[in-house]
Amino acid sequence: MIGLVLKQSRSPRLCGLAQVNPSDSLNSSAQHRERPGPGGLCPESDSRGPSGSEPPPSAMAKNYDSVEFPYCDEVSKYERLAKIGQGTFGEVFKAKHRQTGKKVALKKVLMENEKEGFPITALREIKILQLLKHENVVNLIEICRTKISPTANQYNRCKGTIFLVFDFCEHDLAGLLSNAHVKFTLSEIKKVMQMLLNGLYYIHRNKILHRDMKAANVLITRDGVLKLADFGLARAFSLAKNSQPNKYTNRVVTLWYRPPELLLGERDYGPPIDLWGAGCIMAEMWTRSPIMQGNTEQHQLTLISQLCGSITPEVWPNVDKYELYQKLELPKGQKRKVKERLKAYVKDLYALDLIDKLLVLDPAQRIDSDDALNHDFFWSDPMPSDLKNMLSTHNQSMFEYLAPPRRRGGHMPQQPANQARNPAATNQSEFDRVF
Repeated sequence: MIGLVLKQSRSPRLCGLAQVNPSDSLNSSAQHRERPGPGGLCPESDSRGPSGSEPPPSAMAKNYDSVEFPYCDEVSKYERLAKIGQGTFGEVFKAKHRQTGKKVALKKVLMENEKEGFPITALREIKILQLLKHENVVNLIEICRTKISPTANQYNRCKGTIFLVFDFCEHDLAGLLSNAHVKFTLSEIKKVMQMLLNGLYYIHRNKILHRDMKAANVLITRDGVLKLADFGLARAFSLAKNSQPNKYTNRVVTLWYRPPELLLGERDYGPPIDLWGAGCIMAEMWTRSPIMQGNTEQHQLTLISQLCGSITPEVWPNVDKYELYQKLELPKGQKRKVKERLKAYVKDLYALDLIDKLLVLDPAQRIDSDDALNHDFFWSDPMPSDLKNMLSTHNQSMFEYLAPPRRRGGHMPQQPANQARNPAATNQSEFDRVF
């Protein structure tokens, strides 16, 4: 049986407890750390084990290779309704079960360029999603295929089309932010980030890296439940040993959300790479478009330096060990301006502080998901509130694929309900160089 680490829902925080089965009840004897909410009330607390110890390591990584490929039914049992996504991974369709009418998302796996059988990236995604079961992680229902030709044999049976079948989510965050009619209140932004960080807490505690955090990979159901999606670049990770550092590929994460350590060539990395993406997404909740839109890796590092300060050993110990640090021309003398640049958009001081902690250059000093969930941002008025009422006013699904491009200048930033100030009043030409 796979050992999973879950965060059980509580109000408003979520709890992390070791658990042998997702369907079992939580261990009621675990130690809790309580923090008062508004008015001095103490909500149910989070858990870190006796004396603040971490939960026991997940068995996920060691069982990673034991998951068998599931039985494939024919995809014809689903009726395709609309195309809602496309990328290097393949295509995504909205569909419904012909008998039950249940809405699903069909992710088509590209097979044309595979000379050695089933794509390893798709196989890895399937294995990971079979093991991850959490409210804030997209649910893989089954694997389907097109009908096998009567002339197929043992050598070409896998040359048909494979589909991953997921629970359908009505929106992705990029699509919502592309729609000027969608207005998030501060409490709703808190709820979005709380669910996102809770999903990251869960996958990281179970030794999985997402490696492609961006707004388009954050799905939201019509009931306002956030789901981390697209685990095509995800992988299991382990803590490196001194004599044998990890050598993961650094060619991961969409460029605009890629952390500086990957841009500098780091291959021994961990959960902080996903937290950088979370910081970019959090800022995007107000700016309404990606905050650092580089054209190349060098350009992206330049934008990061302009926002987060120059990359030096003084702020990031041992950064000069990276070969690319010596080769690239990184901006010098840049001061950190995260709060200064974002304050025209983000009026909440706690929000600015959390974004600042998520966008720390040194991954060793970057806030983790557990500490982020404990940040004052989530514990100050207004408290996180449900998204269902806001989403109920929008009848159509919103996805990045169906929306106009969100590159710089494409959309007005999110403004607080009681705030009419236009950020154009600032030095906009300078501002847009970074955002």
